[in-house]
Amino acid sequence: MLYFIPAWYLNKEWKENEQLWYKRRMQTETDDTVKQIQLFQRNSICEYEILLLSYAPNFRHFLHRQSAFRVPYWSVFDAMQEVRRKKQALLSFHNLNWPKDTEFIYTPFSVLAMRGNERYAQIEFGEYGNLIQVDLYRNGEINRKNIYDDRGFVSCTSVYENGRKAYDQYLTEKGVWKLCHFADGHVVVNPRSAQYLLRTPKGEEQRSFLKSTYVSMEAVIEEVFAAYLHAAGDADIFCAAVQEQHLFLLDRLLADRKVIFSFFGNRFSLDGNQAAVDVLAHGNCIVTDSEDNLTLLLRQERLKDVAKVNIPPYDTRIDPGISQQLQVQKILFPVDRLTAEVMERAVYYLAAYLKRNPDARVHLFTRNAAFDREDVLLGQVSGILDRSGYPPGWARKKSRNKFEVLLDEEDQIPILFVVEQCVDELSVNKCVREQRILVDLADTPDLFLQISCVSMGIPQVLRSATQYMHHGKNGRVNKELSRLEEDIGYYLDSLGNWNEAMIKSYELGKTHTTQYLIGQWKEVIDHIEDNTSIAVGSGRF
Repeated sequence: MLYFIPAWYLNKEWKENEQLWYKRRMQTETDDTVKQIQLFQRNSICEYEILLLSYAPNFRHFLHRQSAFRVPYWSVFDAMQEVRRKKQALLSFHNLNWPKDTEFIYTPFSVLAMRGNERYAQIEFGEYGNLIQVDLYRNGEINRKNIYDDRGFVSCTSVYENGRKAYDQYLTEKGVWKLCHFADGHVVVNPRSAQYLLRTPKGEEQRSFLKSTYVSMEAVIEEVFAAYLHAAGDADIFCAAVQEQHLFLLDRLLADRKVIFSFFGNRFSLDGNQAAVDVLAHGNCIVTDSEDNLTLLLRQERLKDVAKVNIPPYDTRIDPGISQQLQVQKILFPVDRLTAEVMERAVYYLAAYLKRNPDARVHLFTRNAAFDREDVLLGQVSGILDRSGYPPGWARKKSRNKFEVLLDEEDQIPILFVVEQCVDELSVNKCVREQRILVDLADTPDLFLQISCVSMGIPQVLRSATQYMHHGKNGRVNKELSRLEEDIGYYLDSLGNWNEAMIKSYELGKTHTTQYLIGQWKEVIDHIEDNTSIAVGSGRF
């Protein structure tokens, strides 16, 4: 059995609450574990299960969003709360016990429960219209917050004193409080309900908590998780996402176990963290998402005896974009990880190219979902244009001023810089499909953008060659920003060069298909089971 231990946590807490439907998602939900689970689910590589260490009352909705609804999982909070239900259940706020004089007011965002002229409660919903929480008020201040599980019951209630949270009570399906987590961190077990439910492939049984009070929620999780692991087989393999929230906990519990550590993006930094390096040294294998992260790990002398392999979480496939069908030539320009100096010079050379190619547009790509992000970026670019001698109006929002609309076309200043705010995979894919070229000048280019460009046959201009961009084939290496205008023009001014890069991209994509990823994972699993060497990815270790 292969167990996946994800890093799905919210603000360094052991919880991941469902997001209110009207709030903008500030970060993507997709990570290495999500893609690994999707790969194993769709291709039946081996038996697997998710071990969930975070409190996630709407976990079924999360799995549905990731196209992994029927994936088997075990939840430590379900065990602690003795939850036996598996299926989702419809729950309407009308079915709750409201005072007889309650009046409901429907707003565009939530439902208000009023008693007279005072707000008694505010009812919140998730992205699927499901009830996720009810905030109760007293004298104008929040008094209690009830969080609902998508299986149809109150899962947790938070009690507030003077507007501040005093404690969380985690409940059973029948509404009996099981654990009380206070604001200072310590946890108290209900003496009248001091058992948790241990469910394993061998069956289920009730176990008693060893203590009545714990110093932290992590201590409770460690006890219950340890009991579950004790029932697991010695031949089982654990694939754990590298994240500070649970890294040292897993090091204590998975000693002498077969462990794969999954290193993903910028989720965790090893700089100055020798203790974390020591933990990784206890693993059987480290899987990285990119060659850059693999190189970073190879520099760690402490990890020289640990097998390391690069297995990208995303596969490639032929998925032609639609840029050739558009009159404008869109230049995708990621800006989140650029220094101010690089940004200044890059915008200068991009503007120089736009001046001679009236069909080109620069799309400033950002994963930052802040509401003022567009204004900040356009203001920054507008200032650079002004200092560089170009019209600052090239970077502005589309005007709704009726007087500007009435101007003759030749009197209007064109908008040549626009902002693309993309957080989830769907919005990124939609954006990339319309792009003519990727210009990523960060030291480490965006991995998902690169793979998307390979799949869609889009050439790339990067600061260095990568496994998804070979210089002179499906892109160009830009070592001097002064040559940026030339590199962009090489593909946008010549349809022949662009078509050649498209063909090379598709050829390169054939080496990173789903079957390729499956083969790599099988070899890693065989290596751990048989204790043999690995000869996949970027080297043999």
